[in-house]
Amino acid sequence: MNPFKMQQMLSQAKEMQEQMQEKLAATVVEASSGGGAVSVKMNGKKELLKLTIDPAAVLSLSGANPDVEMLEDLITAAINEAGRRAEEILKSSMQGLLGGLNLPPGLF
Repeated sequence: MNPFKMQQMLSQAKEMQEQMQEKLAATVVEASSGGGAVSVKMNGKKELLKLTIDPAAVLSLSGANPDVEMLEDLITAAINEAGRRAEEILKSSMQGLLGGLNLPPGLF
């Protein structure tokens, strides 16, 4: 293969990667748990942008037997669901980007 052609392809691939990173950073997914007691926003790069806890969920911790573990579980569930949604967006974007390359199945 022509070295100049290879350099062009590498440059184009780098540009596509940068565009993908920008798109993922700008994409925001939301998820909640506990009927909305906990909600999160995460970008497509799986960076947590916002965590919101309903004040009623916090007030429930002020009793004689606060259920901190339940609140922790709700937070974990919301974050994990947002991560799954971000992963779906990433996979979809990668398939669209690489769709015409005829790569072996399961590579992405």
